[in-house]
Amino acid sequence: MVEKGPIKFSVKSLKGSGISLEDIEIAIGRLAMEEEWEPMGPTPMPKITTLREWDMKLLKRYRPFYMPFCDLCCLCTYGKCDLTAGKRGACGLDIGAQQGRIVLIACAIGASTHTSHARHLVDHLIEKYGENWPIDLGSDIYVEMPISRLITGIKPKTLGDLSYILKYVEEQIVQTLAAAHTGQEGSYLDFESKSLHLGMLDHLAMEVADVAQIITYNFPKGKPDAPLTEVGMGLADTTKPVILCIGHNVSSGVEIIDFMKKNGLGRPGETIEVLGLCCTAHDLTRYDEQAKIVGPISHQIRFIRSGAADVLILDEQCIHIMVLSEAQRVKTPVIATSDKACHGLPDMTNKPVEEIVDALVSGKYPGVLILDLEKAGAVAVLTALRIAPIRKKFKSLPDKADLKKVAEKCTKCGRCRRNCPIDLPTDEAVFAARQGNFDKLAELYDYCLGCARCESECPRDIPIHSLIVSAAELKIKTERYKIRVGRGPILDTEIREVGSPIVFGEIPGVVAYVGCANYPEGGRDVAIMAEEFLRRRFIVTVSGCSAMSIAMYRTEEGKTLYEEYSGAFDAGGLVNVGSCVANAHIAGAAIKIANIFARRPLRANYEEIADYVLNRVGACGVAWGAMSQKAASIATGFNRLGVPVIVGPQGAKYRRLYLGRREDRESFTVYDARTGDRVWVGPAPEHLVYVAETREEAIVMTAKLCLRPNDTTKGRMIKLTHYVELYKKYYRRLPDDLHMFIRTEADIPITFKGEIMEYLKEVGWEPWEKPVVDPTLLERLIRVKK
Repeated sequence: MVEKGPIKFSVKSLKGSGISLEDIEIAIGRLAMEEEWEPMGPTPMPKITTLREWDMKLLKRYRPFYMPFCDLCCLCTYGKCDLTAGKRGACGLDIGAQQGRIVLIACAIGASTHTSHARHLVDHLIEKYGENWPIDLGSDIYVEMPISRLITGIKPKTLGDLSYILKYVEEQIVQTLAAAHTGQEGSYLDFESKSLHLGMLDHLAMEVADVAQIITYNFPKGKPDAPLTEVGMGLADTTKPVILCIGHNVSSGVEIIDFMKKNGLGRPGETIEVLGLCCTAHDLTRYDEQAKIVGPISHQIRFIRSGAADVLILDEQCIHIMVLSEAQRVKTPVIATSDKACHGLPDMTNKPVEEIVDALVSGKYPGVLILDLEKAGAVAVLTALRIAPIRKKFKSLPDKADLKKVAEKCTKCGRCRRNCPIDLPTDEAVFAARQGNFDKLAELYDYCLGCARCESECPRDIPIHSLIVSAAELKIKTERYKIRVGRGPILDTEIREVGSPIVFGEIPGVVAYVGCANYPEGGRDVAIMAEEFLRRRFIVTVSGCSAMSIAMYRTEEGKTLYEEYSGAFDAGGLVNVGSCVANAHIAGAAIKIANIFARRPLRANYEEIADYVLNRVGACGVAWGAMSQKAASIATGFNRLGVPVIVGPQGAKYRRLYLGRREDRESFTVYDARTGDRVWVGPAPEHLVYVAETREEAIVMTAKLCLRPNDTTKGRMIKLTHYVELYKKYYRRLPDDLHMFIRTEADIPITFKGEIMEYLKEVGWEPWEKPVVDPTLLERLIRVKK
C-alpha cells in the first residue's frame, strides 16, 4: 500500500463571488492529526540527536557497564580485529565503542521486528477495513495512544494515521542503524544514545500494532475483568482436528476462526481445536477466549513432537527454525504466512484452495507458503478436517519400554550437558533412564528451555528432549491452568485512582514481568516473584511468555494467580496486558500518570515526561527470561522513559548494563524545581539495567528500584518497609545502604525502628538538610531562576 501524505499547494490569487484571497497555501490530507488538541511540545517526531541531551543526562548517572561476549570485531574485511587490552581495530574503534555498536545493532533488530510486524498488520487491516476505520478504545479511555502523542505530537484518529506514524518510525530506524557502519559513529556514549532512540521507536511501533488489532478485531479495551481462558500442554482435545498457530502476528489465526464461524464449524473447541503458542496465543484468546494457549516459546518443539497438532500455522518472530523438520517427523503439514519467515516452502498463494489442501493432505509438500491470510485460514481448516483421521497414530507419546531402549545408547559423555544453555544434568538423567529410572528426566521438564541443543551435540543421536517430554507424560496430560485474557490498555479512570498513591509512594510500586522464557531455573520463579509483590499490594503487570509462565503455577489454595487476584490496575492487581506488542500499554500507563494525574503536557514533550517518570513513578520491569533482540529494545525503550529493568542471569549476554554508582553523590544530585538548588536525593532509582543472578536477589532489587526521590515520608516508610523485610528475609540482616534512603526519622519503618536507629548511629547518619524536594534533571523546569 502507498501511504498518502498531505498534499500542499500555493495559490497566488483566488477571486470569486464575494471572495478575494491572495498568497494562500492549501493543505489536503491528514488535517485531523494537526488539530490543536494541546499546544505542540518541543520535540515532535524527534530525530537521532533531538533527545541526545536527555540521553547524556541518563548515561552520566547510569554509566554503561560492558561485559564483552567476544573481544573481536568481525564486521568488515579488515578483521578479525583484536580489541583486548586497549587495542583498537583497523577502523579505530575500541572495545567500548564496539560493544555499544553491537547493542545498537541488537536494538535495531528488535525495533525493526516490531515495526515490520506493525506495518504488516496495519496494511492488512487497512486493506480489510479501510484507512478511515476509527480509533475507538471505549468511553473510559480519553488519552488513547499516549506514546504516539508523546513522541510524534500526533493524536491519531484512524488506521490511516497509524500508517503515517509508522513511516516516521521506519525512517528513523534506517537513519539510526546507519551509524553502525564502519567509519561512522565512534563514541560508545553516542552508540548508547542511538540505542535509547531505537528503544523509544520500538515502543511507538508496539503501540501502533496493538491498537490497530484492538480496534479492528474488537479485543478487550482495557477491561479489568477480561475473561479467563486456558493454558497448558494438556488442554488440547486430540479427538478433534487441532490447528496450532505459532508466532506473534494473529491475523492468520483470526482468519481461521472467521472461516470456521462462516462455514458452520462453530467457535474454537466446538469442532476444531484452535491453539496458540507464544504471543499469537495471547492475541487469539483476545479475539475469542475459547481459543487456547499451549504455552511460551519453550513449548514449541515438545508440543509439535507430541503429534497433537494436525496443522501448523507459522506467522513471524520467535519461531524455532527446526519446526518444519520437527513437523515432518509426525506428518504435520506446515503453512507459513509471513514473507519474513518463508522456511524454503513453495509459494502457493495464487493456487486454488482445494489444490493446496490436496497437496498438503497427500504429503506432496511438507508445507506451503500462503501470503493471502484469508486463503491461509481456509486452507488450514480444510486441511485439518481431512488430515486429522489420517494422523491419529501420531498422537501419542512412546511408552517407557521404548524410552529405555533409546536411552541405552547413552555413554554419559556429558556433551549434552555442556551444550545446555542452563547446564541441566541431562547426562545423568538419560543415563538413569538407561537403567529404567525415568524420574530424573521428568524432573527436568519444568526447567528445560526446549531449544534441543543437547540433541545436536549428542554423538549417539539420542532425542534427549523427547525423552524429557515423554518421561513427564502424566504432568503433560494434567497441565491445565487458567490465565486472564490480555486486556490491553490501562483505563484513564484507573490512572485517576492510583496516580496519587503511586507518585507519593503509598502504592509501593508497579512491577512489570515481561519478556521471554529463557529462565535460569524454570518459569515457576517468575510466578513466585509476582506472588511476593501481589501479596505486598504492588501493582503487577505482565505480558508475553512471562504472563503464561505465571499462569502455570498454583498457590496453596490450588488456584492460579489469575484466579486469586483482580485484573484491575490497582494495588494487589495482576494485570495481563497481552502479547509482546501490548508492552506499550505498560509504558503508556507511566506516561498517563504524568499527564492525567500530574497534568504535565503530553504532546511532543518527551523529556519532561521521562523526567517525571524517573523521579516520581515507582515502576520497575523484570525480564527474567529475556532472550531476543526484541527484549533488548523493549528494555532500552523503558530505560529512556526512566523505568529501570532487571534481567535474569542470561541477560548478561546482552553485553551491557546501565549501573548507577551510589558513591558518586554528584550523579544523584538534581535540581529542586521550586528553588533551583542542587540537591542530593540518594541513589533512587540506583540502576537502569541490572542483572540479578538469583530469584531472591531479583526480588530484593525490585523493591529497591521502586524508590523515588519524590516519595513522601509515608510513602518512603512504606517502600522501605518492603525493602527491609525482603532483605532480612533473604539475607538475614539490614541492607548496608539503608542510610542512603532515610531522609528523616519519619522515613524509618515503624516495625524496625529500634534496630534501624542503632544502625544509623553506627554509620554516622544525620537527617537530610532538604528531605523533600521537587526533583528534576531539567534546568528548564526550574520555576524560580537564580
